[in-house]
Amino acid sequence: MQLTQFSDYSLRVLIYLGLRPDALATIEEIASAYGISESHLTKVAHRLGRLGIIETVRGRHGGMRLQIPPAEINIGATIRQMETNLVLVECFNPDHNTCPIAPACALAGVLDEALQAFLNVLDQYSLADVMGNPKSLGGLLGVAARVGRPAAGTPG
Repeated sequence: MQLTQFSDYSLRVLIYLGLRPDALATIEEIASAYGISESHLTKVAHRLGRLGIIETVRGRHGGMRLQIPPAEINIGATIRQMETNLVLVECFNPDHNTCPIAPACALAGVLDEALQAFLNVLDQYSLADVMGNPKSLGGLLGVAARVGRPAAGTPG
């Protein structure tokens, strides 16, 4: 199983913003730090903003920041919100299932159990957990990590 690039980039954006909870960050600087497309990140940021996970500020001095503290952003919940399709095999989707052995096959149950176990593990971790060593992460991304300050409502 592989998560989509959309989910991957979503977690990367959240990690970047988690390193700088008291400052606004732009799509351009995040894209540059990770060496990824600004256009993809724009879509990710829009979705994260609509979900209320990040706050976006328009204007000349605009940008984005976490709206929720890193310790309250659950990785499993985030993946569920970002992934549009957790259908591992065709028979998971009754509307498009053409597999002739589906009525007698136990594989779907095994794969569903595996998917639930995967998501249950992710449910045990927050953004704060996966940020590990913020100073080290910040160094790799070229930003000074400022973890521990309030996420939302702080001036940028």
